Amino acid sequence: MDDRELYRMAKKAMGYSFSPFSRFKVGAALLAKDGRVFTGCNVENSSYPAAICAERTACVKAVSEGVTEFDTIAVVSQEGAVTPCGICRQFLYEFAPDLRVVWGSDEDHLTVTKLSALLPEGFRLER
Repeated sequence: MDDRELYRMAKKAMGYSFSPFSRFKVGAALLAKDGRVFTGCNVENSSYPAAICAERTACVKAVSEGVTEFDTIAVVSQEGAVTPCGICRQFLYEFAPDLRVVWGSDEDHLTVTKLSALLPEGFRLER
């Protein structure tokens, strides 16, 4: 699967965002090493700390299906280019420090980097 297709899947997931408080819609598409894609959107709650980001939604969906090895994640926002927040960076780092992260203002202007570049010295238990 190419990065543009993954980006489009994240954009579609963004449409399901439940963000009545921030009005900041985000979508994510997480490509597992086995080729499956897990999508997610941000889901807010009036108890603000209970909100969950799109990236963690996608990751939790994957883990709940027994998948813990990942290749790439695409992240999309209605506000333009966006990268995973600090919590999401650490959450994903637990599973894939070398995860490819794709983001951009649209599918023709993508940036790709490694998660380890976005979170140097991230914490991970060795398995």
